[in-house]
Amino acid sequence: MLRKVLLGTVCAAVISLPAAAQDEVEVLHWWTSGGEAAALNVLRGDLEAGGVSWQDMPVAGGGGEQAMTVLRARVTAGNPPTAVQMLGFDILDWAELGVLADLNALAEEENWDAVVPEALQAFSRHEGVWIAAPVNVHSTNWVWANANIMRELSLEQPTDWDSLISTLQAIEDAGYVALAHGGQAWQDATIFDSVVMATGGPEFYQASMIDLDPDALGSETMLEVFNRMGQLRGFVDDNFSGRDWNLASAMVINGEAGMQVMGDWAKGEFLNAGQVPGEDFLCFRFPGTQGTVMFNSDQFVMFELGDEGQDAQVAMASAVMSPAFQSAFNVVKGSVPARTDVPNDDFDACGQQGMADLAAANEAGTLYGSFAHGHASPAAVKNAIYDVVTAHFNGEYDSETAVEELVFAVEGAQ
Repeated sequence: MLRKVLLGTVCAAVISLPAAAQDEVEVLHWWTSGGEAAALNVLRGDLEAGGVSWQDMPVAGGGGEQAMTVLRARVTAGNPPTAVQMLGFDILDWAELGVLADLNALAEEENWDAVVPEALQAFSRHEGVWIAAPVNVHSTNWVWANANIMRELSLEQPTDWDSLISTLQAIEDAGYVALAHGGQAWQDATIFDSVVMATGGPEFYQASMIDLDPDALGSETMLEVFNRMGQLRGFVDDNFSGRDWNLASAMVINGEAGMQVMGDWAKGEFLNAGQVPGEDFLCFRFPGTQGTVMFNSDQFVMFELGDEGQDAQVAMASAVMSPAFQSAFNVVKGSVPARTDVPNDDFDACGQQGMADLAAANEAGTLYGSFAHGHASPAAVKNAIYDVVTAHFNGEYDSETAVEELVFAVEGAQ
């Protein structure tokens, strides 16, 4: 476990750090695709306009696993970045090590408590202390479709499982790749997220993915989840293995594929390609998950660097949380603001739908942390589930074996 392995070395390393320059932030992140880089430049520009220079430290890899590996090495060596993009339980793990900067004074001054949803605050705060500034709210249960292919084949937006399968079949029969997908564990898990919710509903998702109830994990409902994953696997092209998510998005953008199941960061790729929602591409909730939002939230944590490093960190955290930035950034990124008081005027149709869905789910209590993106269970459990889901998707397990292995994997990881 991260906590056990790094506790001694991390604490010693951070205590001995040289102070960072007041006017510079070194930012570790994994926003390296075209749409992501364009969104990040909004933050970079805001900071540089305020006199804070930006030292970029990108680490490619859409799920962030590679970035966390680099981070552990940097911190253990006594040289952490100023700020780090981080998700979910990874934030809480680092907070428990006691090496993150205290942002309470800024949070109180800017009244973060009143504008950040409680579901996000569960990862932004630790023992009453703000230790992260949330940039956005992404949701994972989206489908992105090529509008021209849908029109050509006279296809309607699917609303349930049966209509999803029939739509994919029609796209494949017409000679297109039905489902654009990248064969990486986190991408397999992203689809699994939506299939669990669509198959079992919110209570089952809570029991299996968040509470980790062995009865739910080993149930007939979970067997149906894996059977459905097998159906979707049949609509993926033969060259999917190892493909990056943005290349799968490009297949839909370029008219090679009909659909992609991916979080709303995919929208940034469509926008970066000059496409218009409703005209060139469609966005809709994964059939069967309407009314729920499965979220992850990119947040920036600041490592404790001593008094001389605080000014640039506070400037960055304040810039991240400003309503103007939250609007400008999320318009480009494809996500929605982490603040509830940001107007939706500048957002396109997909963005406005995302903001409305988030508000409704927050009100209804159907806002769930995404298992696939580290907001439902700790990393060890998440990774154990990844292994089973990917083994099944690649044909190593049949559905019955996958259910058995899932129960064992989760039990062993806790």
